[in-house]
Amino acid sequence: MEPISTEELLTEGEYVWLKVEKQKIIRRYGSICLILSSDFFIQSMATKILITGASGLVGTKISYSLQERGYEVSHLSRSVNGKSDFPVFKWNPEKKEVDEAALDVDYIIHLAGAGIADKRWTTSRKKLIYDSRIGTTDLLLDEIRSRGVKLKGFVCASAIGYYGMDSGQEEVTEESNKGNDFLSEVVQDWELAADRFSELNIPVTKIRLGIVLSSKGGALPKILKPIKMGVGAALGSGKQILSWIHISDLCDAIIHLMEHKHSGTFNLVAPNPVTNEEITAVAAKKLRRGLVFPNVPGFILRIIFGKMAGILLGGNNVSARKILDLDFEFQYNTIQKALTDLIPPK
Repeated sequence: MEPISTEELLTEGEYVWLKVEKQKIIRRYGSICLILSSDFFIQSMATKILITGASGLVGTKISYSLQERGYEVSHLSRSVNGKSDFPVFKWNPEKKEVDEAALDVDYIIHLAGAGIADKRWTTSRKKLIYDSRIGTTDLLLDEIRSRGVKLKGFVCASAIGYYGMDSGQEEVTEESNKGNDFLSEVVQDWELAADRFSELNIPVTKIRLGIVLSSKGGALPKILKPIKMGVGAALGSGKQILSWIHISDLCDAIIHLMEHKHSGTFNLVAPNPVTNEEITAVAAKKLRRGLVFPNVPGFILRIIFGKMAGILLGGNNVSARKILDLDFEFQYNTIQKALTDLIPPK
């Protein structure tokens, strides 16, 4: 996948002018300057992408994926302290403050949002989960408008939680109805906030993320930990369907949608979902550990996690057909391939 070309970023007249000026520099300063000027023009015309939530699992991975493809990546963060391989600009969503220099970009990939499963869902935690998504999306649009930024596209994270924590065995598509629980309400409002960017006459891409599998965090280490300790077991009935995606495929899919200027809503899940029992069994096999304990009863999970237990006990059979129809190819289309890559051989 190639970065968006210089021709796409400039008018025909501007592009012709740029070529003429480049030739003037080459004629005047010779072959040494040819190399320098080439680097200058490449860097100065690189497509600029701002990422929110860049310190998270997906944000970190996609930052490097974009950089490797020649994009100029920057981060929007609550803190600018500490080391980073990317320029970091500060924002304070509560005070509705955004560093003006951060918005000199072509695209925004909006991944910010408080962790869904990090803490029990108290009233204050639910408010934070909501505001950190919808409030930040509204703030970005207000800042883009007030400063006259000529944005070329907006990619906004969403989640398969749109369909509810448990939509059963029936396959759901982007056209299916939303669920009727807390998460589905959050996701619906998040997508509605993202839709307002279409008023800027730019592509708006909403990505409903499945369960992201990575060796560096997220769901997989939590699945592997009890198995490694010899106490691994499926959760609840074990029949709940998990629609998952390898983090590398996820980042490639986001870039694919952005580069091809696809608007709309897209399920980003692998084409072969599995049950909780299946992923637990495959993980145990990769770790060469047996599963000797019975499934963890649902009532115990509800005692421990409260309403959040619905994430563990429910499931969604989510279709990947729409992204496949856009000629995207998954590198890890089965759970066996994904876990072979993510779990080091013993």
